[in-house]
Amino acid sequence: MYSIVSERPSDGQIIENLYADAFGPGRHARTAERLRQNNAPVADLCFVAEEDGALAGSVRFWPIKAGATSGLLLGPLAVQPHRQRNGLGVALMEAGLSRASDQGAAFVLLVGDEPYYRRAGFVHAEAGRFNMPGPVEADRLLVRELSDEGAKAAGVVAVNALVLA
Repeated sequence: MYSIVSERPSDGQIIENLYADAFGPGRHARTAERLRQNNAPVADLCFVAEEDGALAGSVRFWPIKAGATSGLLLGPLAVQPHRQRNGLGVALMEAGLSRASDQGAAFVLLVGDEPYYRRAGFVHAEAGRFNMPGPVEADRLLVRELSDEGAKAAGVVAVNALVLA
């Protein structure tokens, strides 16, 4: 059985190793990574899954804005290979999404595979709605709107010092 808990500073290196294993050395060249550079994840929206005393997965959320609307970027999300396919990834996302919604976040963007992320309510972003800081395959840019304001979010996606309630 696993539990979802807030990420702790002591988890940092284990999480970095997990991401390196999951995404490989090219992960820092991806478009979403441009929104993580010179940015810091929202600490109380970062979660880890623990199973049998070991870190089994991790998710982080980063402050961004689209036009004038503050939102979040989800990712990376990774689960240890031998612990995949048991709901950990979705549970991690839901923990962060629930808290983000409670704190007033308007929307969440991510770059990923829609068949997987639709389980957490993500849909394809309308073509041209969001302008990312680099190339993104249109069918991999996904959004989950958390409020009426989030439904109106559009424009250039950039780093934002998001202040949540």
